[in-house]
Amino acid sequence: ADMDECSFSEFLCQHECVNGPGSYYCSCPSGYNLLDDSRSCQDINECETRNFTCTSQQTCFNIPGEYKCLDPVRCEDPYIQINENRCMCPAENTGCRDQPFTVLYRVMDMVSGRSVPSDIFQMQATTRYPGAYYIFQIKSGNEGREFYMR
Repeated sequence: ADMDECSFSEFLCQHECVNGPGSYYCSCPSGYNLLDDSRSCQDINECETRNFTCTSQQTCFNIPGEYKCLDPVRCEDPYIQINENRCMCPAENTGCRDQPFTVLYRVMDMVSGRSVPSDIFQMQATTRYPGAYYIFQIKSGNEGREFYMR
């Protein structure tokens, strides 16, 4: 009679234990590789292995088990694009009078399982221009109110 090794412990495999005749093996979900220990799963970074379908204008962004194609930053009027992630509102444009001088876009991944609350990143303003003031705010993506600024 076959003994079901998977029923002895839920910790035999990181993802899924599959019982077989006289043995067992571990399997990983799509987008992961089984490591040499035959128990643990590691995310496949499709962006590093160049196994993705993003266009040449898009940026590949690895996420656990898959990837996303991010469209390039597009500056909204009256802003003009300075580089791939920065938009500037020219001072000579009257539509820029009450707008931030620059808007900088950053994409970053956050690993789950962090202890909370915890600081994720720090932004610091420098006084390059006399009388300048700075406003930091979360513009979108915080509908669940998971983040706050201090």
